[in-house]
Amino acid sequence: MDEGPAVLVVNTRSRSGRDAFEHARELLAEHGIPLMAAHALARPKRLRKVVEEAIAQGARRVLVGGGDGTISCAAQALMGRDVTLGVVPLGTGNDFARSLGIPDTLEAACDVIAGGYTARVDVGLVNGRPFLNAASLGLTTAIAKRLTQELKQRAGKLAYPMAAAAEMRTLQPFHVRLQAEGQTLEVDALQLVVGNGRYHGAGNMVAPDATLDDRRFHVYAITAPSVADGGERTGLGHLQDVATLARVALGMRSGGHLEHESVVHLHASRLVVETDPPMEMNADGENVGMTPMRFEVAPAALRVYAPAPQ
Repeated sequence: MDEGPAVLVVNTRSRSGRDAFEHARELLAEHGIPLMAAHALARPKRLRKVVEEAIAQGARRVLVGGGDGTISCAAQALMGRDVTLGVVPLGTGNDFARSLGIPDTLEAACDVIAGGYTARVDVGLVNGRPFLNAASLGLTTAIAKRLTQELKQRAGKLAYPMAAAAEMRTLQPFHVRLQAEGQTLEVDALQLVVGNGRYHGAGNMVAPDATLDDRRFHVYAITAPSVADGGERTGLGHLQDVATLARVALGMRSGGHLEHESVVHLHASRLVVETDPPMEMNADGENVGMTPMRFEVAPAALRVYAPAPQ
């Protein structure tokens, strides 16, 4: 297989990036994939510049090792270009790889790249900033802020539930207004998720029918029972909200959360999100600013290696 010059870029600060860099080079060589360059980045902020320089030097395959934030950053430089992204999932969540169907072992990821099958996937835009998996408000944003590099390295896949448990103590509902293609929805929510892919939050489903090429967002909000019952900002109301989140969470791995009475969901290719008061929004693990936020889909904007259809 030869689809043009290839470059490997690995974020060595991702959960298993430091150990994986040399092994990835060896596996790619075994598959007959020569590299024009290989970069082990200890400073992730350099990633986009390194990717752009590789493209300028003629790279047509950019193979990126890291977590979802690393992959999302690389995708921002690659979308709309005649360059293929290879995903080597080395992070805590690896939700983009999961949505593509790429197993989270180094050997399997390199097998997918060597297989040569490519797919075109959508990229979400939030106020013009690209994202791959999901953007969120509320609990998930608070969890993302608590997920320090140290916690990810120390706790691995337990980092997400540990951060969620810590944030439950200060959980507060918020008022959100959604405008989506002629319909308006206002709710008092504990969490809002706007999904481009099928997964977010280390394996939680946005929606079981969501795909990376369906040209629409899958949106869900978990509403706050404490507000409906007039008990917001009381101890009992807080317990109600926490209990609701716990029950909804039981269905998130399978997509069954969408059937819960406290969950509302919709589809849209364009969406405006407003909150009172303005709130921080998170996309692919990074803070992208304060609401209001305008969403749109960039269809088929990224070419990526994926498992071949069976």
